[in-house]
Amino acid sequence: VQLQASGGGLVQPGGSLRLSCAASGRTFSSYTMTWFRQAPGKEREFVAGINWSGTSTYYADSVKGRFTISRDNAKNTVALQMNSLKPEDTAVYYCAAGPRLRIGISANYYNYWGQGTLVTVSS
Repeated sequence: VQLQASGGGLVQPGGSLRLSCAASGRTFSSYTMTWFRQAPGKEREFVAGINWSGTSTYYADSVKGRFTISRDNAKNTVALQMNSLKPEDTAVYYCAAGPRLRIGISANYYNYWGQGTLVTVSS
């Protein structure tokens, strides 16, 4: 599966952004989908994940209550709605697809990655 992330940009603290990830291929609904992020000088970290059917989600503590992940299997898309953004949310955000068995939080669990979209939170 090929993934294309979009929606990043510059936003002020407290603002919102919606990231989208479009997937190619007929087996999108077979995959767990996640968002990771990587800030300059830091390791890539798990942000949010959603299971193949959209019935289960999991969030990093740092974004819980502010970010919402969703998917539309009919359109082969996964989205990340980000509210109440903070400067520490600044990073390149990546969508990733992995086996449907579970929502893994390790980057090593995921086979397919999008190219990343930059989110900058600054006044």
